[in-house]
Amino acid sequence: MVFKHLFDDLDAYLERDPAASSRLMVATSYPGFHAVVWFRLAHWLWSHRLVVLARFVGNIGRFLTGVDIHPAAKIGHRLVIDHAIGVVIGETAEIEDDVTLYHNVTLGGIAPAVDSETQKDVKRHPTLLSGSIIGSGAQVLGPVTVGRNARVGANAVVVKDVPENCTVVGIPAQPVATSSCSPEHFSAYGTPTDDIPDPDAKAMGAMLNEISKLRMRVQELERELEERIQMRRASVEKESDSDKPSASY
Repeated sequence: MVFKHLFDDLDAYLERDPAASSRLMVATSYPGFHAVVWFRLAHWLWSHRLVVLARFVGNIGRFLTGVDIHPAAKIGHRLVIDHAIGVVIGETAEIEDDVTLYHNVTLGGIAPAVDSETQKDVKRHPTLLSGSIIGSGAQVLGPVTVGRNARVGANAVVVKDVPENCTVVGIPAQPVATSSCSPEHFSAYGTPTDDIPDPDAKAMGAMLNEISKLRMRVQELERELEERIQMRRASVEKESDSDKPSASY
């Protein structure tokens, strides 16, 4: 059945979007949900070898929602596409259950569609495992795997596998040293602020540390200079005493 898990998809928005207050609201006004509905229909047509019709239905969904999902992609249950606009999901992309995508996310392919040696189709798009969160503007490129409950921060570019329970940020995406994810904890946009150190604070701390070292060094040099001055004075006084004529009686 094409829309067998429709209510599960609706409830996913209620769980993860605080602005969603009812199933009716999601069903009537959430383009991300509409995009998934259009995809379910297009994917059913694609699986029954109605390729041209599937692409036509997919294009209708893209025109109405701003979300481009290839009908051949594999998408599990309870996918949430929040804000929706600009999302692109490629042909061989695979998305497991309970995944969250934000606007302007791309699950793109960077490899040829056919292996030049075997002449067989190859997987060239990402796989997102259950519970993963992809922040707005993130680009996940190639046949990489984003692990369970992993988070990809906003505007990150992922070109390597992301381990489960890990947060990655930057270009290219790198793990955050203090990242710690939990399936019970949902983090909007995949970027928990308590996990990512403030770069300005880090730079300020390094600068203060250098200033402290320089201050200690200056104090050491001042002490050495004072000791040399005292030694020089003592030497001059000793020489002047030796040059004085001795008293005769």
